[in-house]
Amino acid sequence: MATEHKGRIVETPTEARQAEPGPSVLALMAISTGLAILILGVVWFVFFRT
Repeated sequence: MATEHKGRIVETPTEARQAEPGPSVLALMAISTGLAILILGVVWFVFFRT
């Protein structure tokens, strides 16, 4: 719980974020980029391969 110290509100990092730490942003970016490449590869293979 937030406390007041010398007129300032003091919170822990988790309280300041208002949530538990989630998955890594780097992992999210890597997975989404990989999926986008995979989907575009499938679309190219199905529609544009001669």
